[in-house]
Amino acid sequence: MKGVLVCGLLIFALMVAIKDGRVLRKAGLTGGCTAVAAPAGQTGSWERCVPGKLEGAPDLSKQDCTVAASYGKTELWRCPATIEAGPHV
Repeated sequence: MKGVLVCGLLIFALMVAIKDGRVLRKAGLTGGCTAVAAPAGQTGSWERCVPGKLEGAPDLSKQDCTVAASYGKTELWRCPATIEAGPHV
């Protein structure tokens, strides 16, 4: 009975880890994007996206972003600047 319970807990833990997505991203199975510094003289938010082994690179065009450059499989996206709240005086 203990073996069945342990096996069930292991399967549940694996399901939670996969649902979160970090495990698959770190293993290189799914693509992902990371924020990068804007090139000199450029504005907006910049993202570097890489494809995974199971799927391609994320498509940021639905967030009003445009592909600025491609380097092999890596894509550099330029997105509109995000609006951040400043300190209230």
